[in-house]
Amino acid sequence: MPLGLIGKKLGHTRVYDASGVLHPVTVVLVGPNRVLQVKTQASKDGYNAVQLGFDDQKEQRLTKPLLGHIKKHSGVAVKRIKEFRNFSKDVKPGEIVGATLFAPGDYVDCIGTTKGQGFEGVMKRHHFAGGPASHGAKGWKRRSGAIGQRLFPGTVMRGMKMPGHMGQVTRTTQNLEVIQVRDTDNLLLIKGSFPGAEGDYVVIRESKKRPKGWKPAVAVTVGKKKSEAKAAQAASAAAAKK
Repeated sequence: MPLGLIGKKLGHTRVYDASGVLHPVTVVLVGPNRVLQVKTQASKDGYNAVQLGFDDQKEQRLTKPLLGHIKKHSGVAVKRIKEFRNFSKDVKPGEIVGATLFAPGDYVDCIGTTKGQGFEGVMKRHHFAGGPASHGAKGWKRRSGAIGQRLFPGTVMRGMKMPGHMGQVTRTTQNLEVIQVRDTDNLLLIKGSFPGAEGDYVVIRESKKRPKGWKPAVAVTVGKKKSEAKAAQAASAAAAKK
């Protein structure tokens, strides 16, 4: 997790890019993120990481152990704390980071908590077809059907799809493009949508599959010489380094 921020999902809208293309975006407030602690391989922690805090909070609303941890590193009381391993930006405790960690065109992975749906049946939870809706199907329109066998094995198999609690789980949406960065407002406008209700806390991290500087592969047309294809790839790589 080289780069990352804690944020709050504000809502959705549509914006134009520099080419005049209209994009649906999710607006995320990602600052200020306060650096609470910096861990290093050489210290007693034994690994490299950065602890970030987001959304200021009253001190009396924190537990004494958490407040003591924050005060130990001369930090400010916050509502959310998240640790990012191998943070690629050099920071010190007390510094503030925000939307400028990312730039338009970067790809990010967005981690959020899905909306809770409560206790749901198999048709909504697992997309079962249900029973026949014709005459004579007494009480079997939305049931799951048999869930086990007879004498052998005589039990319900592990992992059987059944009714139960749906939603309220952590999910990650990968490879979303950053359309705009509004550093004065600490806002990121990210193309598409990802799990979480408006007002929920989310984590925005650098994409694992498409890190900074990633460019799509150059398409090679049929009949094109290999030397020309390699030259085009080298040119695109050189442009990415600039």
